[in-house]
Amino acid sequence: MAHEDIAERDAGPPAIKPSQGSNGWRLLVVNSHVIQYAAPNLRGLVKDSRVDPLVAYCSMQGAESGVDPHFGVEVSWDTPLLDGYSWTSVQNRSWKPGLGRFFGLLNPGLWRLIRDGHFDAVLLPGYFYASAWIAIGAAKWHGTPIIFVSDSHDLRSWRAQSAWKLWLKKALVKRIFSLAKAVLVSSSGGVEYLKSLGFPAGRIVLAPSAVDNTWWMAKAAKVDRDAVRSAWDIPVEGSVAFFCAKLQPWKGAMDMLEAFARAKVPHSYLALAGDGPERANLERRADELGIADRVRFLGFLNQSQLPSAYCASDLFVLPSLFEPFGLVVNEAMLCGLPVVVSDRVGARFDLVCPGENGYVFPAGDVEALAAIFKDVLPDAAKRTRMGAAARKRMETWSPREYADSVVSAVNLVAKKIMSR
Repeated sequence: MAHEDIAERDAGPPAIKPSQGSNGWRLLVVNSHVIQYAAPNLRGLVKDSRVDPLVAYCSMQGAESGVDPHFGVEVSWDTPLLDGYSWTSVQNRSWKPGLGRFFGLLNPGLWRLIRDGHFDAVLLPGYFYASAWIAIGAAKWHGTPIIFVSDSHDLRSWRAQSAWKLWLKKALVKRIFSLAKAVLVSSSGGVEYLKSLGFPAGRIVLAPSAVDNTWWMAKAAKVDRDAVRSAWDIPVEGSVAFFCAKLQPWKGAMDMLEAFARAKVPHSYLALAGDGPERANLERRADELGIADRVRFLGFLNQSQLPSAYCASDLFVLPSLFEPFGLVVNEAMLCGLPVVVSDRVGARFDLVCPGENGYVFPAGDVEALAAIFKDVLPDAAKRTRMGAAARKRMETWSPREYADSVVSAVNLVAKKIMSR
């Protein structure tokens, strides 16, 4: 691990970029903060000799203990997030630091870093704080190609939007993406989304949103399923539908609760991992529906606790009303669970094959979800067959494929440098 603090200096003339050498293409990855799910892919990049990445963090939130505003509880991740790759912390000079505001990240040191770093490309995930525009300005000024990262597959959010707002949003998104030489997208739905905005297909690269497959499968193999069931006070022979997400309205947990109640599958249980503002409403509704004795609220589970939770369950459900991708789907499939997702979950495009390893239902359609519960929860043989297919699908959706995609994108824009 490499680390230093970058101080602000005045910008100078454009940097002279070296051609590809033995250490691979020099890549700067600008991240708003330390993102839990990003670490495996960053380590995967380091293992690939074709690219030489440096990660610049505009905030160290995520690496330090603190109250997560979405979970509503203090979170301290129990897996390493800063090991195995080179990174630097760029000083945030915002007068009111924070991730929820445009000017909450103001890192002028990015200009110097890009000016002096001799990078072949700058990779910018889609968190457009003020600092992102500093990085964009510096890259444009110094002639360094920009690669955006997008996990979107739709202009819509979870709330209804008027036609004029969607039109304005589309115009702005098109304008912003035109600044990039290439865009990495996390799903094939994202590819079609960008093409619909008029972004050239030849500059779109599908980069699988991945978790550490090896870690998940190794942990899953060690789980004592019966012991976990005992801790949950759920019979070994019962069937369990499992939900894992922040308990926010757009995650659709209330729809899942209603569907579970309507399904009335004998000897079935519902387990929810996560915390947030919806928890009290969910607990109250479970009591009103008369199913409180078959619902388990597990609270926030840290990363090392999740393999046990997945492996003690029989079916994973992500009923989100809005979900750019949903890496919990990867986790569940690696643990051998069939998955049920709404049609607003980005993972459905590439990971979920209806009837083979999971199901897709219309977001908000409680009856459709209830019908899936009725079909799958009583059928152990079907769940076993679909769970094996789910794990099989993940063999080609891993940090290895992500690294290949990043290298392809950098090679694409770097060729443009070399041809000038």
